[in-house]
Amino acid sequence: MNEAERQPLGERERAVLALEGRGFSGPGAKERAIREELGLAPVRYYQLLNALLDDPRALAAAPVTVNRLRRVRESRRTER
Repeated sequence: MNEAERQPLGERERAVLALEGRGFSGPGAKERAIREELGLAPVRYYQLLNALLDDPRALAAAPVTVNRLRRVRESRRTER
């Protein structure tokens, strides 16, 4: 385990995982929440989220969410 893996997830990383675990009604609701709650552009949010999917700390913190998103990412890769 390297030094980065021993550090706990930061507040922003935990907030990204928590937001991703929620359900959203209607188009644009998630993007609005990303901007309002996290203060991030949606593009930056998805960059952070994608990096978190490869982080073992994120898997330990939110295994259901991370595993679901990994499956979605893998299925999209195989469709290409």
